[in-house]
Amino acid sequence: MVEVAPLGLLRLGVNIDHVATVRNARGGDTPDPIRAAKLAENAGADGITAHLREDRRHITDRDIEGLMNTLTVPLNFEMAATDEMQAIALRHKPHAVCLVPEKREERTTEGGLEVAREENRLAHFIAPLADVGCRVSIFIAADRRQIEAAARIGAPVIELHTGAYCDAHAEGRFEERDKELERLREMSAFAHTLGLEVHAGHGLTFDTVKPVAAFPEVMELNIGHFLVGEAIFSGLDSAIRWMRSTMDDARREAFGTGVA
Repeated sequence: MVEVAPLGLLRLGVNIDHVATVRNARGGDTPDPIRAAKLAENAGADGITAHLREDRRHITDRDIEGLMNTLTVPLNFEMAATDEMQAIALRHKPHAVCLVPEKREERTTEGGLEVAREENRLAHFIAPLADVGCRVSIFIAADRRQIEAAARIGAPVIELHTGAYCDAHAEGRFEERDKELERLREMSAFAHTLGLEVHAGHGLTFDTVKPVAAFPEVMELNIGHFLVGEAIFSGLDSAIRWMRSTMDDARREAFGTGVA
């Protein structure tokens, strides 16, 4: 029987990439992603996620340095599995490193990392990161083959890509949405049986977060673009607090318990 994660262990990681996107659209220093990160901390975020891309289209090296010097909650450093990014991670030693696929032409991360075809390379790649104390996670599709490969290379954490589920919901493809949700549910449970800690994220909104938050194996959700967009209308503090409340409601309704 799968052990149910206590309600209080469902963490919210807030991704601040697109605060930097807005800043970089005009240049200058505002809006400041580090200020956004501190506001997210105060609003109840359990961690901050930032993706340093090869082309530095949003988060910059200076942002990473500022986050490391400022945050009191963990930094989840998203990055491609390249020598350049490994060197940066080894220098800063963030709490967590999440390996993601990256293509210059994509608007956002389009899918999960291909682990099964690169097991040997990725196993050697993550070893130095683990040696300096970084908790390595792998961003992958809800696919049994990729989950098994992630477990074999020694990654303690996986983050399941929820984008297909969220896109199907947004486009009114509800039969497909339900199939994607069931796949996420099954693969969360499967990953848990392999001893992996399960996170999830990409495209989650107030309308789509509750079913995923109710999965007992999921310990963390990472949400960014939607919260930054919602902040235009209601403020970042309000958006994060509402997301936190929605996640907790989902846990409460699923398990009939109060917030730990």
